[in-house]
Parts: sequence; C-alpha cells; structure tokens
Amino acid sequence: MKYLMPKLVVASSLAVGLAVGFIGSSFAQQSDAPYLVYEKKNKDKWAIEDNQVNEKLAALEKKFGKKPNIIMVLSDDVGWGVLGAYGGGKVVGTPTPQLDKMARDGMKFLSAYSEPSCTPTRLALLTGRQPHRTGVNVVLWPGQKQGLVDEEVTIAELLRAGGYDTAMWGKWHVGDVYDEQLPHNQGFDYAEYSPYNGAVWGWQDSAEFPRKYGGTAGKSALWLDVPENYFERFGLEPHFIWEGRPGKKPKKVMPANCETYQEIDTRRTDAINKYVADHAKSDKPFFIYFPTDATNSICASPEKFRFQKHVDSANNLAVSMVQHDNNMGRLLQNLKDQGIAENTLVLWYSDNGPMHGFYPITGYSHFRGGKGDVTEGGVRVPAMAWWPGMIEPGQEPIDLLHVSDVFTTLARIGGVKDKIPTDRVTDGIDQAAFLLNGEDHSRRDYIFHYSGTEIGAVRFGKLKMHYKGQQGGLPQFELYNIMRDPREDLGKKIGIYPYLHIPVPFGQLVQAHLEQMQQFPDRKLDPKTGKEVKARRRATSSWEIGPDMN
Repeated sequence: MKYLMPKLVVASSLAVGLAVGFIGSSFAQQSDAPYLVYEKKNKDKWAIEDNQVNEKLAALEKKFGKKPNIIMVLSDDVGWGVLGAYGGGKVVGTPTPQLDKMARDGMKFLSAYSEPSCTPTRLALLTGRQPHRTGVNVVLWPGQKQGLVDEEVTIAELLRAGGYDTAMWGKWHVGDVYDEQLPHNQGFDYAEYSPYNGAVWGWQDSAEFPRKYGGTAGKSALWLDVPENYFERFGLEPHFIWEGRPGKKPKKVMPANCETYQEIDTRRTDAINKYVADHAKSDKPFFIYFPTDATNSICASPEKFRFQKHVDSANNLAVSMVQHDNNMGRLLQNLKDQGIAENTLVLWYSDNGPMHGFYPITGYSHFRGGKGDVTEGGVRVPAMAWWPGMIEPGQEPIDLLHVSDVFTTLARIGGVKDKIPTDRVTDGIDQAAFLLNGEDHSRRDYIFHYSGTEIGAVRFGKLKMHYKGQQGGLPQFELYNIMRDPREDLGKKIGIYPYLHIPVPFGQLVQAHLEQMQQFPDRKLDPKTGKEVKARRRATSSWEIGPDMN
C-alpha cells in the first residue's frame, strides 16, 4: 500500500534546492516558466480574484459542513462536433439532449484542449503534468511496462490526503503491469477499472469470431487477422474488468467482451449513483473519477439505443454516445434527488479528437485532423462544467483551458493545493477563478502541444504555430490565427512571409520552457522494465526559430 506523505516530504525538501531559480517560496507550486511571467504581470488582479474565490468556497463549506464533492467524467474519442451543443447532435446522427442540457445549465468551454491521445491526456489530468515529464509519452499497449510511477502524485492522492473519499470506474490506461501503476495504489479507495487500452477485448473477440460464428459474413470482426493464440503467444491475459482496493489483491469482476460491454456504461453509472446515494450524507466529501469506456466501442453497441430516432444506427460510437448521454442525465438527476447538486462540481471532458482510422464507426470533428494529431481536430475537444449555484448557467467562454488545469483547479477547490509537490514542474494552472467568474478570467495564454517528447505546435493567444525546421536560413512554419481560421486551412496557403515578426516571440516562449527543463528534467523510464532511469532526459528541441534559441 502506498502512502502520500513520504512523497510530500521528499518533494518539499528537494524543492528548496531546485526551485530557487523560478519561485520565491519553496512551498509554492512550481509552474512552467512562461506562466510565471504571465502570473507576475497579473499578480494584483489575480490576488483580488483569489480572495473572492476563497469567500465563495468558504460560504459553501459553511452551508454544507464539508468541502465540495467532485465528479470528473472523461469521455473517449469524442470530437468537437459530436455533441449537439457543439454543432453535432442530430446533424451527425448522435442526439445528445442530456449533455446539451448540461452545457446550457453550466459552462461550455469553446477552447478546451486535451493531449493528442488517450494515455497522455489521462496522465495530464491525473498528475497536472504534461506526459513527457512523467516518462510516459506514448499510448500504452498491452504488455508495455511503462506507466504511472510511484513517485508521481495524482489528484486522487491529494484529495484523499485532504479528507476525501475517492473512487473510480472506467478506463485506466496509464499502466497495468506493476502494482504501483494501478488505481487503488494511486489514490483511489475503490476502483473498478479496465486495464490495457480499453479495446483489447475487441482483439479477443475478433480472434474467436471465425470459430464461434463459422465465418465473418454479415457479422464481421474489426480485426480479421488476430491469431487465436494471440494472448497466450505474447503472455497477455484475456481482457477482464478488475476491482481494486488499497492493501488488497485485485480481483476479477467479469470478462470484457462485446457482450459485457453492451451495458458497461449503464452498469457503471448505476454503481456511481449508488455510491453517491451512500455518501450523500457523509461528513466527508467524495471524489469520483469516471473515465468512461462507452465511446471506445468497437463491436459493442447497445441495442436499446441503436434504433432511437435520429441515431446513426450503423455507427457504434454514435449509439454508445447516445447511451452515455442518457446516463449523464441520470447521474446529474441523482445529485439533485440526493440534495447535493449545489455542493457537487461535475466536469465532463473528452480525452482527444475522433479516431478517424475506425471510420465509419467513429466520431467527428469540425476541425482538421483527429486523434494523434496536434491540429485542432486532435486536441481541441468538448468540455463542460456543471455546479448549480456556483457556476452561472448559459456560459460559453472562449478562454483557453488545458486538461492539465483540471488537476490544479480540483486541488484548489478541494483545499489541497498546498499539497502539490514542489520538486517538479506542474503544468496545470489554477482555473478556479475562471470557473466561478466566467469568460475573460482564464489564467492561461499559451499551450505547448506535445507529440511524444517533441513540441508539435504552440498555441499563443489567438495564434498557433506548427514549426517545420529551417531551410536556407529561414524558419519554416505554418501559422494560423485560430479565431479567424479554426480549421487551420488558410494559414498554410498564405505562407510564412506575412508572419516574419512571429518566430522570435514564439522562440522566446519555447526557450524559457526548455531552459527550465534543464533544471527540472523529464523523468526517464526504461521501456524494457518500466523502471526509472536515474539519468533523466534533458530537454531537446528542433524549435530553433529565433536568435535566442541558438
């Protein structure tokens, strides 16, 4: 069983020596270098806002006698254009009336960003750190040994240390080989989780299809050539759903396959609603993490929702999204029925854009690109916050939000921001003032869009640059005004010459980020063992686009 306190003690002692170049106090969160400049510029204004946030949270705690409950829902592969609230819905055969209502009743983010794919986004949410810092910068596949190491601190660990009951149901996907990587050893008092990447059951079913059904005509498996002995040959256990508690050996709940996944989202929503009812009157607040498997559906498509009006019944993601939408309505209604809606923050976020490679059983984005890309279609996602009485309804802010901000913001709301480790960079920004005050109150003006260990693109204000290296002494890049050209189409046609004033400012932003990484290098994991290598990876980059970059 893992305890949080030793981590925090080590973090505080190391920070005294490591952080002096970037922060004035060794007990403050160590933020990314470019953010510190922005923070200093807005210091007085933000101090006033912070006092207002403190007053609102204190009044709420006095009313309910405890900190706010928190439910974090992470959907899978849902693009900016699937939900009705984002210009999709019936237009793309995926009516989502409950999530559309959640958006109307709360805050719908117009510029929310994720990482380009599943594992990186989950790491950023759980640790507040961009994945390259954790040593895991790829999507994890079955058998890979990398994962969330013991030394990383999750939002579940922070909140549990602050008196929260913590639980999760859903797709884990940040490591499953070693005990330290599992959710019940990363801060959750209870976890029902799917290991691997959540879709291995599709491989398993595909391997069995020809023998089970005597061929595939009319009932075709997605992966027709998975060998029957795949799992045995490579030492992998057929996919199961597991249940874990700290200090106990995990146990199997049920096999994961096309049959059990028909109702996986509904069954987990039932369990969450029961948990909420059981804890509604507790003197301790709760934190629930619900990274749903629903929209990662390959062959599971619940019949109950398949032939509803306006549903694209041949599209598994559309059908499972309609099921998830119905379950979100049930979840929010349960909070109202229990009388705790006002004291419960619910966040809903997609982990990345649509997986176009699975077309036609996949989602859609209005933007260019999809899962795996650092274009808007891969990283700009639907996200919403719902908190009756605390978040004003009907808001659609255009301000920037990154998934790593969830970590720091929840730490602030849960009263554990002072427990964030200070011996490492935390990329997440405290956005509590943004949630409670609305548009024009985001504290983020830039985002580094990483592709593995390299910066793939940089968003700075309205502009976004995809750097392409040097040619003949000139920087080569694609630059887009995201407000004017959100699909990132026109900037490429215009070329670099109208934007020759841009490379130096972008280069300085990247330079500050990379220089700080020399002092706080990325964690490095041996891919053969998954264990940390003492010589951590130092910052490298091809973004030499300004004179200060040499």
